[in-house]
Amino acid sequence: MDSSVIQRKKVAVIGGGLVGSLQACFLAKRNFQIDVYEAREDTRVATFTRGRSINLALSHRGRQALKAVGLEDQIVSQGIPMRARMIHSLSGKKSAIPYGTKSQYILSVSRENLNKDLLTAAEKYPNVKMHFNHRLLKCNPEEGMITVLGSDKVPKDVTCDLIVGCDGAYSTVRSHLMKKPRFDYSQQYIPHGYMELTIPPKNGDYAMEPNYLHIWPRNTFMMIALPNMNKSFTCTLFMPFEEFEKLLTSNDVVDFFQKYFPDAIPLIGEKLLVQDFFLLPAQPMISVKCSSFHFKSHCVLLGDAAHAIVPFFGQGMNAGFEDCLVFDELMDKFSNDLSLCLPVFSRLRIPDDHAISDLSMYNYIEKNMERFLHAIMPSTFIPLYTMVTFSRIRYHEAVQRWHWQKR
Repeated sequence: MDSSVIQRKKVAVIGGGLVGSLQACFLAKRNFQIDVYEAREDTRVATFTRGRSINLALSHRGRQALKAVGLEDQIVSQGIPMRARMIHSLSGKKSAIPYGTKSQYILSVSRENLNKDLLTAAEKYPNVKMHFNHRLLKCNPEEGMITVLGSDKVPKDVTCDLIVGCDGAYSTVRSHLMKKPRFDYSQQYIPHGYMELTIPPKNGDYAMEPNYLHIWPRNTFMMIALPNMNKSFTCTLFMPFEEFEKLLTSNDVVDFFQKYFPDAIPLIGEKLLVQDFFLLPAQPMISVKCSSFHFKSHCVLLGDAAHAIVPFFGQGMNAGFEDCLVFDELMDKFSNDLSLCLPVFSRLRIPDDHAISDLSMYNYIEKNMERFLHAIMPSTFIPLYTMVTFSRIRYHEAVQRWHWQKR
């Protein structure tokens, strides 16, 4: 394809989150003209925050995608290696369960800081332009047209050669594709919600061992804690909404933690625990599947817009980043020909993204929280966890191998 034609191709990336900003970096390297439309304000200059920063587990697949755009070293330097799980029993006893070999670990990274770094990296390309506070109103792939609404509240039509939907689990781009014939879609909310809490530094240092993913398994609910660079831990409490709804007062919360997480109370502090607990309501978790991930040569879905998954395998961000990497590899293979690339992308990624979605839901439904831990201890499941977390073996192939090992 002639380079002048490539330069003229205009791409509208809808969503400036983790996957959208990374995809902008990948596409910018191909000399496309990239316009990123993000409904929220620029998080790098935001005057307020929406609660605490969520931490994410960055594994091999995500790192490979970052490496492909030259960002792996920068991001890894800001992450904290977690080489094992630290299990906190009800009695207060702690047990370490390594992920695998000494060289195998996952990284605790700040979602907020990672997003800022990816936005900054994308903006360094002269052919990338960011449009914050711009909400997608209409999406018409056949016409190569989108309509966005900026802060001036005046709808604006924008023409483009490719629309890339990276606008999350409640994707507006996907909602327009759902009106197309033979587009399949399903969603499922699980009965559990999640809530973020904080373990502050103690005497200027970490209050617990930092190089672990800390887990408090308690049958139908659990809490995890990931280390931050500022010596604090971000905790996430996963629990059925009906249990959250029982905790109405400060005393209810303290009594609940005293019963189920007694060792966490001195780590968090009663005052901060109550403050954090009532800061924001418990948030829902949704699983989304759809097919296909593309429409002709004009539109493609990546990340949560294509496959939002529940967080019980730690692969949501990593699967989204791998979407970007696979798309880039196919663009290489097909010399930037979107009419060839997009159908193959759907054919390759749908079985893999559905497989990791099923695995995440399997851990949630079959294992419940405590039995989930037994499943990832040595025997049949560590090989699956290793394949998913520390390799780029395709998700659906990892599941097939796992079934074979079980037999």
